Amino acid sequence: MIAYIRGKVAHLTETKVIVDVHDIGYQIFITARDASAMPPAGGEVLLHTFFNVKEDAMQLFGFLSKDDMEIFKLLLGVNGVGPKAALGILSVMSADDIRFAVLADDAKTISKAPGIGTKTARKLILELKDKVSLEDAFEKRLENQAGAPVPAVENDAVSEAVQALTALGYSSADALKAVRKADIAEGMTTEEILKSALKNMSFL
Repeated sequence: MIAYIRGKVAHLTETKVIVDVHDIGYQIFITARDASAMPPAGGEVLLHTFFNVKEDAMQLFGFLSKDDMEIFKLLLGVNGVGPKAALGILSVMSADDIRFAVLADDAKTISKAPGIGTKTARKLILELKDKVSLEDAFEKRLENQAGAPVPAVENDAVSEAVQALTALGYSSADALKAVRKADIAEGMTTEEILKSALKNMSFL
């Protein structure tokens, strides 16, 4: 398995990049989000890769973020979601966006991805619900924001803040979105997270 490829960008389109590694060009399929973040031709890039082998093809898929690659593999495990559809979802949503959409049962947002209808979005949520947790989602969010692993806030505090918002009458989807947008730092209490989240409720 090829874990990652580091080399120079030789050619770039919205759906794929050719990376030159010691005069060997690797064609790698990418998301539109990553395409827009790529360096110009001649620039160095490192892509975390997934090698997909089928009876009629062998394809490399690459991601600037290792987290995106892990979510890509989860998406491929959903019945009816192939590599093209998974790339389409990750072209319009980050790994964080996908996690919180799954937790919030937000099929509407997922179905905005090209080639993903409401039925497929709901199936995706159903199949990934037990593979994505609120605690992991917030921990990953903090890691991605910092660019490196950082200590997460107390998981109980985050969960209690979401529960408190739902007790106040907000839907679970809105509660998750508000807490997600809150400025959460290590060591924050449930009350502090709740106050920060309530500031976002009017913007949902």
